[in-house]
Amino acid sequence: MTAIKATNIVRHEGHVSRPQRESLLGQQGVLLWLTGLPSSGKSTVAYTVEHALAARGHLAYVLDGDNIRFGLNKNLGFSADDRAENIRRIGEVGKLFVDGGFLTLASFVSPYRADRDGVRALMAEGDFVEIFVNTPIELCEERDPKGLYKKARVGEIPNFTGVSDPYEEPEKPELIIETDTATPPEAAAQVIDLLEKMGKIQPIQA
Repeated sequence: MTAIKATNIVRHEGHVSRPQRESLLGQQGVLLWLTGLPSSGKSTVAYTVEHALAARGHLAYVLDGDNIRFGLNKNLGFSADDRAENIRRIGEVGKLFVDGGFLTLASFVSPYRADRDGVRALMAEGDFVEIFVNTPIELCEERDPKGLYKKARVGEIPNFTGVSDPYEEPEKPELIIETDTATPPEAAAQVIDLLEKMGKIQPIQA
């Protein structure tokens, strides 16, 4: 069945502006997009950042790849087309969160450069921050808690990024995190330092 696109829709503007919401929260909305190979440490870094920001009194939220596929994107698989739609939907959700003033962390393999660039194109300048969680594939396989690499290498999982499907590294990410040398708290500190430099949050006064 071919989906019918809605045509009789009109965008409505509310009575509370984004700057007003950001003023209430004491922060500026942003979408921090963590990309990298499976088991590279994206989610660990994202949740560590969320916890650190909450400890500083900031409102942050993690959009995690696995969690999203339990609900919003449960009808999507892992073909190139489904991956593209997966990322497109998250980009739209992330844009809404940013408009709400959230410090939003999206943790997705998002292996294709064009899909990530498509999300960037949705956002205003400075609202999208690409973070490359750069981890050697050997370490990803060693860390793999689900045994997915092992299954992929014997053909039990098709279209698996890094094994039977490509991963296109970001060309000009705003931040590169080397998780083979940085601990999760150290990686989180790098992200928070970037947020401070961008003026999304204020530094802690000594």
